[in-house]
Amino acid sequence: MSRRYLVWLEWPEICFKASAKDIECLRDLVSGKGEVVWARSEKEFIEALPEATHAVAWHFRKEWFPTAGKLEVLATPAAGREFIAWRDAPAGVKVHFGKFHGRIIGESVLAFCQAWVRGFFRVERMRLEGESIWPRGKISGSCGSVAGTKAVIAGRGNVGKGIADLLEANGVEVFLAGRDNAGEMEKRMPDTDWFVLALPGDSGTDNFLDARRIALLPDRATVVNVGRGNAIDEDALAKALDEGSIAGAYLDVFKGEPTQLAGDGAAASKGLWENPKVVAMPHSSAFSPDYLKMTFMELDREGLL
Repeated sequence: MSRRYLVWLEWPEICFKASAKDIECLRDLVSGKGEVVWARSEKEFIEALPEATHAVAWHFRKEWFPTAGKLEVLATPAAGREFIAWRDAPAGVKVHFGKFHGRIIGESVLAFCQAWVRGFFRVERMRLEGESIWPRGKISGSCGSVAGTKAVIAGRGNVGKGIADLLEANGVEVFLAGRDNAGEMEKRMPDTDWFVLALPGDSGTDNFLDARRIALLPDRATVVNVGRGNAIDEDALAKALDEGSIAGAYLDVFKGEPTQLAGDGAAASKGLWENPKVVAMPHSSAFSPDYLKMTFMELDREGLL
């Protein structure tokens, strides 16, 4: 039977929105196997779904499964499971979530760590605040190296492992924490330079890093969150930063983003976004111009095309 590959990948961010080049990549990968159908709207996607054997989309609702009688594979580029009704998939449908994000996000974490220890953020802050026109002497005693530092990574999925690989390759001692070794994680936290969260948002991870655990970290420690914003007690983190009990944070995600950052929700997220001890990014640690190409290539490697 000839396959029909239905693609609906519309998203505000450029690298997450399918382009003609991305679709051509998929067509090359499935050449001779079937037809690629490129839907540009939800309406087009739903209309084409009854004939689709493979669907690649950011969203899929449970009420769409009954109309997708020929569906064999449902794939999404995302690692997170918030927008796909995967629990409602019929027994014959293989659901695939992206696994390739670890290296990209690992590069973001490594870049932050390197810039942090080399004083990049400190100098930029002093420059913007007019503290010193040439702060060479002020940072000369504090620039270090990531090699020889220690990281605890909460989350042993593909993202956590990807981060660990890059940090270890640059001389960082890494401990990967999961549900079964949280006690050992807490024992290591007092001697940690980087506490990295790479946790999903849908598996009981709310406030995983709470006031009690933050208090375990040394004052040199930096908190890094590239998972989901729900994993941090933001009020407790803001308090620790203000009191100087930890050194700083790199936050790529926030609770309730982006509404809280705009001031529509609780003040904690907005306060962290504006905190001078926080390197804040707009949920961009996985951005890559080859994001969707990597999605299709992974599906090919996994035998799902």
